[in-house]
Amino acid sequence: MQHVTRSRIVEAARGWIGTPYHHQASVRHVGTDCLGLVRGVWKELYGADAEKPRAYSRDWAEASGSEAMLEAAGRHLVAKPIAAMTIGDVVVFRLRAGMVAKHAAVVTAPAMMVHAIEGAPVAEVPLTNWWRRRIAGAFQFPGVV
Repeated sequence: MQHVTRSRIVEAARGWIGTPYHHQASVRHVGTDCLGLVRGVWKELYGADAEKPRAYSRDWAEASGSEAMLEAAGRHLVAKPIAAMTIGDVVVFRLRAGMVAKHAAVVTAPAMMVHAIEGAPVAEVPLTNWWRRRIAGAFQFPGVV
């Protein structure tokens, strides 16, 4: 696995800003969802997809009850304590208490993140307390120096 820097991760994530939301997509400037954004950053950093996800519905988390997003993050990223998250890390969110985690973003500054959410293009937004309370996991890209 090649070495990447946190500044390179942030640059890659910010390159997706303005990409329209499109469920299951991962094509910069064309369409992406939150998983597609993280997949796209990975592909830019490492040259290929970590894995290609199976098709998933908008309600996949509610229907399956499985922690598929956290499990996938654990397969490819390096888990770390939430309190230790920093610039360039991936955060996975549980949007409602008691529900499985189903949203992800890339931390771009101490209080900022880039994410894709339905109804809006990819944006860099504040990582507010509302979002922080919903973090289910923090992960580092492998080989970060």
